Amino acid sequence: MNTRPDIHDRLAASLKQARRAKGLSLDAVAKLSGVSRSMVSQIERGESSPTVATLWNLTQALQVDFAGLLEGRTAPGIEVIRAEAAPVIAGRGKGVRIRILSPAEAVGETEVYDLSFDAGGILDSDPHGPGCRESLTVLEGTLGVVSGEDSQLLQIGDTARYFADRPHRIAAEGAASRAILIVQNS
Repeated sequence: MNTRPDIHDRLAASLKQARRAKGLSLDAVAKLSGVSRSMVSQIERGESSPTVATLWNLTQALQVDFAGLLEGRTAPGIEVIRAEAAPVIAGRGKGVRIRILSPAEAVGETEVYDLSFDAGGILDSDPHGPGCRESLTVLEGTLGVVSGEDSQLLQIGDTARYFADRPHRIAAEGAASRAILIVQNS
């Protein structure tokens, strides 16, 4: 007699089907989701019950609707992340809010952020990897940018492209400001 709930079998089958439909290997899903290859394999075989956090990471990587996972529904053709649901990086800078706009699988490649600065807000950054570059476009207010020894003042609509493999800073000059930041890792 099988005492394991049917939900485990449906979950295992749905995840495996979604991975195969995307043409992804176990290694690729592990890299995209941050879940170990062995754990993905165990879940697909129904040998492990994943946590909600693990399931969330897998559904995001596979673009499977979390709520519809057991029915095998895939995500819609247009994925919408509502403003209040976008992940936020906390504890960086002073008087700055950093919303992550890029998908999780873009980490380490091309990352996109929405930066909101309070008046006088500052985002100091240590050097990123060799060859890393940033592009900053001001949407509101005025921002000062420093990269190494170089500095520029940006107004609404201005874009600065600079090396981020050295210490760099973005600071609101005067009033509150907002910008889109694109980080391109080499």
